[in-house]
Order: sequence, then C-alpha cells, then structure tokens
Amino acid sequence: MDEKLNQYRESINNIDAALVFMLAERFKVTQAVGEYKAKNKLPPADGNREREQITRL
Repeated sequence: MDEKLNQYRESINNIDAALVFMLAERFKVTQAVGEYKAKNKLPPADGNREREQITRL
C-alpha cells in the first residue's frame, strides 16, 4: 500500500484512540458529577450551566 496513505491512516488511528480516551475520561467525570449531585440533593439538570456551555461552544 502507498506509504503516504499509511501515514494518513496511522494519524487517523492515533486521533481515534485519543478521542476514545478523552470521551472515557469525560464519562468518568460526568459520573462523578451525577453522584455528587445525588449525594448533596442537587437537581440533576442545571439550565444556567447548559446555556453557558452552548454559548461557549
């Protein structure tokens, strides 16, 4: 196979691995947030936070 194509594919594989890792880490943190909110009797949703995130992104 073409060497340049192999390089592109290797880059894609590396990016995919990084994305999966980052999403797994994000899931761990969101799980911790959910547990914290439940333990402290906080509402599961925060409309202000959601609006801030939408604006930020």
